[in-house]
Amino acid sequence: MIDPMLSLAISVHSNEGLYALLLGSGISQESGIRTAWGITEDLIQKLAHVMGEECDPDPETWYINKFDKKPDYGDLLAEVRKSPTGRRQLLKSYFEPNEEEREQGLKVPTTAHKAIAKLVANGYIRVIVTTNFDHLIEKALDDVGIEPAVVSNSSDVKGALPIPYERCTIIKVNGDYLDTRIRNTRDELEKYGTEMNKLLDRVFDEFGLIVCGWSAEWDTALRKAIERRKNHRFTTYWAARDEPGERAHKLIRHRRAEVIRIRDADNFFGELAENVFALEKYSNPHPLSAPVLVQRIKTYLRDDRCDIRLHDLMNQNVETLYARLIDDQTFPVSGISEDEIKDEFRRRVQLYESLTEPVLAMMITGCYWGEIAHNALWINCLERIANYPKIHTRTSRSIVIHESGKNIDIISTLVNLRLYPALLLLYGGGIASIAAGKYNIFSALVNDTRFIDKDELRPLIVDLNRLGVMKSDVQRFLSDQDNNICFCDYLFDHLRNYFIDYIYFYDDFKNYFDRFEYLLLLVRAKILDHKIDYKIDYLLKTAHFIKHWNPESGKISIIEEIESEVSREGDNWPLLKTGLFDGSSEEFLRYMVFIDDKIKASVDKGEFW
Repeated sequence: MIDPMLSLAISVHSNEGLYALLLGSGISQESGIRTAWGITEDLIQKLAHVMGEECDPDPETWYINKFDKKPDYGDLLAEVRKSPTGRRQLLKSYFEPNEEEREQGLKVPTTAHKAIAKLVANGYIRVIVTTNFDHLIEKALDDVGIEPAVVSNSSDVKGALPIPYERCTIIKVNGDYLDTRIRNTRDELEKYGTEMNKLLDRVFDEFGLIVCGWSAEWDTALRKAIERRKNHRFTTYWAARDEPGERAHKLIRHRRAEVIRIRDADNFFGELAENVFALEKYSNPHPLSAPVLVQRIKTYLRDDRCDIRLHDLMNQNVETLYARLIDDQTFPVSGISEDEIKDEFRRRVQLYESLTEPVLAMMITGCYWGEIAHNALWINCLERIANYPKIHTRTSRSIVIHESGKNIDIISTLVNLRLYPALLLLYGGGIASIAAGKYNIFSALVNDTRFIDKDELRPLIVDLNRLGVMKSDVQRFLSDQDNNICFCDYLFDHLRNYFIDYIYFYDDFKNYFDRFEYLLLLVRAKILDHKIDYKIDYLLKTAHFIKHWNPESGKISIIEEIESEVSREGDNWPLLKTGLFDGSSEEFLRYMVFIDDKIKASVDKGEFW
C-alpha cells in the first residue's frame, strides 16, 4: 500500500492546479491568532470591563443575561469602539503583530502558510477556501510575489473574475476581519448568500479537496455546500491531528475521503510541499517513492535544523517496512508444498526487494552523504529490520530438490529468507559508506549493530551474512531455469542499479563491492577470534572478489590494494582510525594473513566458485 502522504503528493503533482484547499482555524493555530469565538469572548470581556462589571468565567452567559440576546461580532465591535478608526485599530491588535510579537514569531505566516504559498507559486494550488479571518495566507503569498483575488462576501463574488483567470483565489466564507460582516455566531454560520453558494458549488464540484485544520463542527452552511455536491472528480484528502468528529466523519464518508493523521498543519504542508517538489525531478507517469525519499534525505542532510525531520522520515519508512515484513499472511512459513517452494521462493525474493526499495535507497543516500552524527539512524534502521519477531516451529519438513540430491528444510529456508531485507540494507549502506570514504559509518554498521536470538545479544554480522539468509542448496531457486547462481553475483547485479547516481563506472562499483565484502570478512574473523567457522570458509569461497584471482601472481587486486594502503599509512589508515582491529595496523594485517591462508587453501583445492 502506498503511503497516503505520497499518494496525496502524486495527486497534487499530476493534477496541477486541480486541487483546492479547505482550511480552518487549525492552520493558524501555531501563529498565536485567536479563533473567531476566542475574539468574540475577548470583546465581551472588554465590554464588561468598560461597564465596570465582571463576566468571567462565562462571558457568553453574562452577555445573554445582560442584553437578552446572543453575542454578535458587529454589535460588540460597535459597543467597544464607537468609531470606524477605533474598530480598525482594535481588530488590528488581534490579527497584526506588534514588534514584540513579531520578534517571537507570533501572528506571522507559519511554516504551513509558507509551504502553501510555494505550492501556489508553482501552480499546484489555485483555490483556497478558508473559515479564517486573518491575512496570513495573503502575506505568505505576497512574500512569493503573488497577489490573490480575495472573496469574502457575496458582493465580492459578483465582481470577481472567474477562477480560471486568477492565479490564486482565496474564498473567505466567514468574511475578513476588516469587514464587520464576518460570520461568527451559530445563526450566522447557518447559511451563505446565493452568490457565495454558487461559487462553492463550483469549487466542490470541479476541484479535488485537501482539508486541514477544520473540525466541521460549527460551519453549518459550509457543511451543506460540501454535501450538495454528489460528483467527486478527484480524491478528497482529510488531514486531522485527532479522530474526526461525527459531523466530519459524515463528510468524509460523503466525499469518500482518505484520512491522513498528522502531527500539525506545519508538518503536513511542509511535507506535502517537499514531496511535490521532489516529484518534479521525476516526471514519469508513475513515479516511485524511492526517488522522492532520496531527494528529501539529501535536503535534510544539508541542514542541521532538519535533524528531527530526518529522524521522523527515516523512522516512519522503517516502521512501514517492518510492518509489511512481519505480515504472516504475506509471508507464511508453513503450508508451502514441495511443488510450490521454488516459485514461492522467487516470489518472496522479488517482493522483499520491492518492499525494501524505498528504505534501501534512503540507506544508501544517508550512508553516502551523511556524517558521524547520523550513524544512529542507520544503526537503528538495520537493527529494526533484522530483529523482527522470531518464528518458533515445532515441526519442519524436508524435501529433495532437483539434481542436487540434498535435502532442504522448507520452513527453515523461508525463515532464513526473512533476513534478506536486512542483508540488502547492510550491503547498500556498507558499500555506500566505503565509496564515500566514510569508514566511521562502515564501522558503525558492522561493529555497533546487534542481533538478538534466544535472549542472546551478539554482533549482527555474525548472523547476518549471505549463508545465513540463503544456503547454497537453495540459491539455484533464484533462477527461473533452476540453474546454479552464486548469491554474491545476484546481490552485485541487484545493488548495481541503486548506485548509478553515485558510482557511474562498472569497474569502480566492482572495486567498492569487493572491498566491502573483503573487509566484512575480516571484521567477522576478528569478532570470531580465529575460531573455526565453516561460514567464513563458505563466504570466502563464494565471495565476488574470488573471481578476480590472478593465477600468475597468486593475488587478488583489491586485496593487494588494501594491503598496500595499510602498509603505507599504518595506524593512520582511515578504517583503523575508527577503532576497528583495536586501531592497530599490525592486528589488521594479522587477520589479512589469516584470510589469505584460507583463500590459498581454497584455490589449491579448486573449491572457490
